[in-house]
Amino acid sequence: MNKEVLNILLVEDDLNLGVLLVDYLETEGFNVKLCKDGEQAVKMFHANQYSLCLLDVMLPKMDGFTLAKEIRSRDINIPIVFITAKSLKEDKLRGYDIGADDYISKPFDEEELLWKIKALVRRVPLEKKNAPIEIITLGKYLFDYNNQSLTIAGKTKRITEKESDILRFLCLHQNKVVKREDLLKEIWGENDYFLGRSLDVFITKMRKYLKDDPSLNIENIFGVGFILNTTK
Repeated sequence: MNKEVLNILLVEDDLNLGVLLVDYLETEGFNVKLCKDGEQAVKMFHANQYSLCLLDVMLPKMDGFTLAKEIRSRDINIPIVFITAKSLKEDKLRGYDIGADDYISKPFDEEELLWKIKALVRRVPLEKKNAPIEIITLGKYLFDYNNQSLTIAGKTKRITEKESDILRFLCLHQNKVVKREDLLKEIWGENDYFLGRSLDVFITKMRKYLKDDPSLNIENIFGVGFILNTTK
């Protein structure tokens, strides 16, 4: 049986680096489309289907953050990896807030990038493939994990895959302490500082999503983790 070939959208204005990455990733079995600026990438993304996006942050015509927002508005599940010459904490947190799945800083090892790509494309299609219907009653909300939605009083809000995964993990351990490192390893597969800050952003979003039911509260246990408190 033929193995499925995965399509990658690579957006990099350094054409020398871009061509090298295309050659490397295609020898590893991927189809790669290279774009040199953000506007070209938007058109290419709308015209084709991709399994993953590699986005340089500093791009002409449209920066990587703006491009990521445009991609997320079309597809909330596609993995996004930022390629950046910057290692500033603020840039990484901004990227994770937008919905980036990972970062890699220049200069980087090609094998490390390949590992990140394989880890992401392996997780995304398989996590929910053939998954049983999973609808969780959470206070006054109905949380549909598979369809990534929260419904209350007839109003439905669509949430991202990461938000859905985090909320599900908290729901499965409601009224119990969930350690920060356990949650990070479950959702991202690793525990580091920047992912921890990204998790804090997601938790803030969860609190906003659940604010219409005062019986629900995500409590921060300083230095330990979180508790999803539910009033019986």
